[in-house]
Amino acid sequence: TGVCVTCASHVCYMCVTGVCEEVCSRAQINSCSDCIRTGPFCAWCQQLNFTKAGEQEAVRCDTVAKLRTRGCNGEDIITVINHRTVVKDQPLSQTFDQKEKEPVQLRPQEIRLKLRPGLPVSFSVHFKQVQGYPVDLYYLMDLSFSMNDDLQNVKKLGNQLFTALEAITQHGRIGFGAFVDKTVLPFTNTNPQKLQKPCDNSLVACQAAFGYRHVLSLTQSKEQFRIEVDKQHISGNLDSPEGSLDAMMQATVCGDRIGWRNSSTRLLVLTTDAGFHMAGDGKLAGILEPNDERCHLHNNLYTSSSNTDYPSVGQLALQLEKQNIQPIFAVTDEVYDIYQLSKMIPKSVVGRLSADSSNVVKLITDAYNIRLSLSSKVTLTHGPLPENVQVTYSPKCDDPGPSGGSTGVCNGVQQGKEITFEVQVVSSSCLSSPQTFSISPLGIKDSLTVTVESDCDCKCHDKLQGALHPHCSFQGTVECGMCRCTEGFLGQFCNCSSDRRAQTESCRRDNGTECEGRGTCVCGRCQCHSKPSGTFYHGAFCECDDEQCDYHLNELCAGKGKCHCGKCQCNPGYEGDACQCAVSRESCTRNGAECNGRGTCKCNACECDSGYLPPLCLLCPSCPDPCNAKLSCVECLAFDVGPFKKNCSVACSSVSHQKVTHLGNARHCELKDSEGCWVRYRLQQLVGRDRYSADVLEQRDCPPSLVAIVAASVASVALVGILLLLLVKLLLYMRDLKEFRRFENEKKKSRWAQADNPLFKNATTTVTNPTFTGE
Repeated sequence: TGVCVTCASHVCYMCVTGVCEEVCSRAQINSCSDCIRTGPFCAWCQQLNFTKAGEQEAVRCDTVAKLRTRGCNGEDIITVINHRTVVKDQPLSQTFDQKEKEPVQLRPQEIRLKLRPGLPVSFSVHFKQVQGYPVDLYYLMDLSFSMNDDLQNVKKLGNQLFTALEAITQHGRIGFGAFVDKTVLPFTNTNPQKLQKPCDNSLVACQAAFGYRHVLSLTQSKEQFRIEVDKQHISGNLDSPEGSLDAMMQATVCGDRIGWRNSSTRLLVLTTDAGFHMAGDGKLAGILEPNDERCHLHNNLYTSSSNTDYPSVGQLALQLEKQNIQPIFAVTDEVYDIYQLSKMIPKSVVGRLSADSSNVVKLITDAYNIRLSLSSKVTLTHGPLPENVQVTYSPKCDDPGPSGGSTGVCNGVQQGKEITFEVQVVSSSCLSSPQTFSISPLGIKDSLTVTVESDCDCKCHDKLQGALHPHCSFQGTVECGMCRCTEGFLGQFCNCSSDRRAQTESCRRDNGTECEGRGTCVCGRCQCHSKPSGTFYHGAFCECDDEQCDYHLNELCAGKGKCHCGKCQCNPGYEGDACQCAVSRESCTRNGAECNGRGTCKCNACECDSGYLPPLCLLCPSCPDPCNAKLSCVECLAFDVGPFKKNCSVACSSVSHQKVTHLGNARHCELKDSEGCWVRYRLQQLVGRDRYSADVLEQRDCPPSLVAIVAASVASVALVGILLLLLVKLLLYMRDLKEFRRFENEKKKSRWAQADNPLFKNATTTVTNPTFTGE
């Protein structure tokens, strides 16, 4: 079996027994051109009679090795290779010479590639930064009131700036610009008096409020720089964030006003002690027009400051890259983190500015030199690529940096040292027309123009080209070994007339519909129809559809495989019906056993056999209790009793056991065996189906003999009788004692009845006879 692996060059190989070989997929091949477009290793055999009777012409398409194995002669094998032509390759310049129009720092300058789809081509790009290359440094300063002491220092630092620039290059120039903020509320006080003098301190010379002013174009004159900077005064505004991005955008796009040279390293130094307003903040002042990234300087003053919004960082980054300008943010500690924009603005550098800007010269020097890697780091990248074209870089230098698919990085590159990048270009499909893109180092104007076109057609050398050929029954011509029949004839050898059809039985699968209803039976072979999407059904009976596979996350075969004949053929490292699963056994495996031997691992999850439950195929709670199921084996193995006594080794081969003195507190089985004895044991399920290990308590609890039971019963009855008699005796005694005590109490009370009560009088009864007259 083989596994298809994709290498760094995007080319697929088949690994068989550890050896990688080229592969060629032959789906939907109807011509030599189809074969060439299928894969980078596909070749075409134009040899006549290469195919057998009834065999599809697609077998002509395969790798060169397999075609030769099938008997195709070497001169009849047609393939396409890449072609690389260097159109312009001027040598690299050694030093900068003002007499030269443009120094050369990158070679070659123009190259033309003719690519076969899927087959990569490599070439070398050389870069060397010219010694003494010109530097243009534009100093952009925040003139809000808090920068007053900084301005005084900058006025004194003119000579130092030029001295530092001369140490870098003999061809350096410096310019100067200033900014504050938009002159509208709520950014600036719009009171007419405040607009003319926005500073609070009346003793300080203060200039009128402004957004951005271009003060001095790039110049080599120290005196001119000193004079123009001396004229500058502080200004003011209301809020803390300033219009830094507005000023940087104008200094970038107004190249003719600033004086940027075509051949120079362009540095834009921004000094400030405040953050910046960005796109959207202008809405606070009712400014809804987005920044148009155009120059709006009139009399060196930014005139659209109050009409258009601030630019976004992305807009500024795009223009800086387009103009090859490298920004240096010299900012105070309070806003240092705010200006960490290197991810959005490539090659930008942030330095910590002292409170009075006294260290600005050292900061600029450090930023340009190796410490901040502005000039020592070379990043090679490309512009917008044509569709389906990919470019990768491999730096060949002493300190290669982290390189991705779209960049190549070399660190610690000194001026005058040549470095090389290996560039690889591959086109995944045929291009309709030649396409062009550029490769250049970031911040450097030099570039390499690459023109890419596709080579997707075969150049066959057929004999009797264009004439009716006997191989085609004189009813067609030969093109790349295949017959192209004249009108009225069909078939592999043009031997079938179009007005009569061959028998259709061979076009029916299992006596079903002719060509599955997806094609036409011609000369006993199915010619499959195309689908609305433009693809074709295929197969001997047109039974295959390469768009009817399972989907995952709305992607056919999860985007990790190809659909072939209704089934996903997954890329290496993926599996599942829809190639939705990365190949892994981690969640299925414990102690080296996959699913405990009671299931199969699919998509990194166990599919358990009947009676077992995921995730690791353990016995399900509702399944029969293994304690009862394994009792007979336990008693025959451990105590040689029970129904399996005579056949224990065979009937209980799946159970292993050992006797132990105690079972601990873990859950265990406790059942009566066939002799009525209590057997205690603990079962552990082993890897595999119905395999257990039993720890059996070495002593059983068996019932005593009948005599002992009778004796114990009689003794128990006698004991109970005695206890009952004693209880009755005790109750009688307690009752007699109670009666005696009551008698004693009554006796004591009788003594009081013998005394005479002086207050007691007997009852008197008077009887009168009404008839007695007294006589």
